[in-house]
Formats: sequence, C-alpha cells, structure tokens
Amino acid sequence: MSQAVDDDAVPDAPQSGFFGHPRGLATLFFTELWERVSYYGMRAILLYYMYSAVSKGGLGIPQGTASSLMSIYGSAVFMSGVIGGWIADRLLGSRRSIFIGGCLIMCGHICLAIPTGGLVALYLSMIFIVLGTGLLKPNISNVVGDLYSRRDARRDAGFSIFYMSTNIGAFIAPIVVGALANGYNYHAGFSFAAFGMALALVLYVVLGRWMGTAGTRAHNPITPAERRPIATRFGIGAIVVVLVLGGMVLGGVFTVGWVIDIISVLSVALPVAYFVVMLRSPRTTPDERSRVRAYIPLFVGSMFFWMIEEQGSVVLATFAKQRTNLHLGSFDIPPSWFQSINPLAIVLLAPLFALLWTKLGDRQPRTPRKFAAGMFLAGLSYLLMTGPGLINGTSVPASPFWLVGSFVIVILGELCLSPVGLSATTKLAPVAFASQTMSLWFLSDAAAQGISAQIVPVFDPDTEVAYFAIVGGVIALLGVVMYLISPLITKRMRDVN
Repeated sequence: MSQAVDDDAVPDAPQSGFFGHPRGLATLFFTELWERVSYYGMRAILLYYMYSAVSKGGLGIPQGTASSLMSIYGSAVFMSGVIGGWIADRLLGSRRSIFIGGCLIMCGHICLAIPTGGLVALYLSMIFIVLGTGLLKPNISNVVGDLYSRRDARRDAGFSIFYMSTNIGAFIAPIVVGALANGYNYHAGFSFAAFGMALALVLYVVLGRWMGTAGTRAHNPITPAERRPIATRFGIGAIVVVLVLGGMVLGGVFTVGWVIDIISVLSVALPVAYFVVMLRSPRTTPDERSRVRAYIPLFVGSMFFWMIEEQGSVVLATFAKQRTNLHLGSFDIPPSWFQSINPLAIVLLAPLFALLWTKLGDRQPRTPRKFAAGMFLAGLSYLLMTGPGLINGTSVPASPFWLVGSFVIVILGELCLSPVGLSATTKLAPVAFASQTMSLWFLSDAAAQGISAQIVPVFDPDTEVAYFAIVGGVIALLGVVMYLISPLITKRMRDVN
C-alpha cells in the first residue's frame, strides 16, 4: 500500500521567524532566489553567446538555429517538470529531488563557464540544466506548501512571499551577468551563474534544518509490487531510446534540426494526450468533463500568450542587440539588461492588479475575459514593435523605449492571465487528475516555446515588420475571439467562477 500523508499535519519545523511565517520559508526563499539568479543570468546571455562569432567569444551558430535552440531549450525545461514531479512523488521525495536538481544545474553552468568547451559543453549544459530544473523547480514549490497545514491561514501569503524571490532573482541576474559578459567575456557571466547555483545549494543544506521534515517523504511511494513492472518499462524505454539514437548517429541523420523538430512535436502532443486521457477516463464525472472542455480554449489561449511572452528572451533579445540604440552618453547599455524589465514590472504592478480585483469583487471580469485581455495585450505588445521599422526603417537604430513599452504591455497581459490561469487550473481540474492538471498548465508554456522554435528563425531585419505584425495581429485577433466566445466557456465551467 502507498504510504499515506496527513495533509493537515504541521512539520516539526519552527513555525515563525521569517516575517511571521515558518523559518523554513527563509531557506526556500533564498535558495529559489539564487537558483533564479543562475538560470536567468545564463538565459540573458546564452542567445548572444551561441550566435556571436568565434572571434568575439561566441560559438558562431547561425542566428536562426540559435533562436530555435533557445525556444526548444525553454520548452524542454517545462516538459521536464512532469518527470521531476513524478520522481519526487514516487521515488525520492521533494527535498532530495531539489538537491540533486541543483547539483545538475550547477554542473550545467560549469560546462558553459569552461572557455574551451565549445559546442560539446553547450549541449551538455542544456541536458544538465533541463534535467536539473525539472527536479528542482516544481518540487521547491511543493515544499513551501508542506511547511503549512492545509488550514493555515498564512499559506497563500507564504506563497506570495516565495514568489517574490523568483522576481528578485530574475531582476538581478541579467544586470550582473550582462555586465560581466560585456566587461569581460561570456564565460565570466556563466561563472557567476554557476556561483549563484552553488550558493543556493549551500544555503539549502546549511539552513535545511529550518524546514523540519517538510518534503522529506515521497507522497505516493512506489510499492514493492510496482517496482518490477516500473523498472521493466523504464528499462525497455531506455534501451529503445539508446538504439534509435545510436542508429541515427551511425546513419548520419541525427542533427540539431531533427532534435528541435522532435521536441516541438512532443511539446504539443503531450498536452493533447493529457486532455484525451482526462476526457475519456471513467474517473472523470460528467460535470468535470464539461469543465475540462471549458479548460481547453483557456489552455490554447495561454499557449498563444506565452508564445509572445517567452520570445522576449529570443526575438526581443535579438532586437535589443542588433536594432536598438544602446548608447547613453558615454555608457553602452548591455542588451541583456532589457531582460530585467519583466520581473521589475511584475514586482511593481502585481500589487496594483491584486488591489484592482479585490476592489471590483463580484464585478470583476470572468476568467475567460481576463484571458482575452491577456492575449490581446500580448498581441498589442508586438504590434507596437512594428513602429521602429515603419517610421524609420530597419537600418536606423531604434530607441530603447520601444522595447521598454513592449515588455511592460506584455506584463500587463501576464498579470491578467497567469495568476488567473493558475487559479482556474485548480478549480477546473478533475479530482482524480488534480496534480497532473497543474503539470498540464505548465505544458502550455512548453507548447508555446515548441511552436516558437519553428517560427523564430525567420526573424531578421528584412522580416521584422511583417513578423511583429503577423504574430502580434493574429494573437490580438484570437484575444478578441476569446472575448466573444467567453459566455460559452463560462457556461461549460458550470459552477466555477
């Protein structure tokens, strides 16, 4: 039998000491902060490192391929969370999964920090960071929840405090890492990312006692009767993967483009499979099946929103480096610094949105209309970016305020859609698939980046205006469609508001 876990039990950890919250929250707060410094620091300069000429310290990868790799990398990171959650729930528990994940992430950054590593180090780092983030990212949030009993009124506020660590880390990272990359070289920036992850691990171990037993047990451990069948399935799967990949390598057909295409297909096929399973399962009641059908257009809307939001570190990052006037007097703005606008805008604007929804109360828009607003604003942020090319042409450096405006508009959309989407996911999920539906929500981002990997290579100065106009116009139009069909979606949501 699976070991039962008492959801109302309070772990044997100090229940105060960090702004009135369990002291273990401080451990997780600073661990997450420095892990995000490492991840977003690496992400802020990785695209530039990949496509910059070898003579300038880069790898000289064609820009279109580098852009696709960035998108597919993000897609794989989100998909790996499904596996990481399973490993924690069935095998290791969240605490050990987080530590192992952190070690893998640090190894990935160390690979990039080695000046002579080249392409081999790049691909090894991607494998390490994808696997490591899959183990760490979903499970550290689970441990935050384990610090509180289900009835603890501080629980939501605790998650809000924890969420701030993500944005603080994401704000700091591009500034520090970008300055190092500009002032020294890319490897200095990656070294700081490795240092950030190492510091996160040290804090996690040294302050681990503050967390008590939170996250130490697997919530649904594998039973003795399950061990052999699961091991057999994993073994057969591993052998098949090795044989297929080995055959492709020997046959000379294993290419970067092939990997990008396969991950793109998987990023879309995986959520489709989830929806099919939930809709056909006998454990899904008729009311729950109706809610799942209502969730499908919300999922699709979320996917299109994240397409634009996640292209901030690919398309807009390219625009920042190649098309933006970065000279401020005698000072040159590192292009990676624009990646800090996103978390800064969230920190400043999120409290205002929370206050707005609270003030509106029952008069606030229903969930589908908030999604519609988020999609429309995302499209508008790209339509704004047609301005520099239309006004001055693509040969004249654009003002940095175009980028600032685009980032702020898409964040306004994110605050309409992302927190609301998390809440809607928990409300619309069938009881039998509650945890898996939360994984499904994150797969909307994976699917978005998988699709982006296929379209971002066409972006360059010659296609700039058309790219922003078509992608932004289509997604803004889909936002209008979402608004028009929102009464039908709301009806299928049944009693969920």
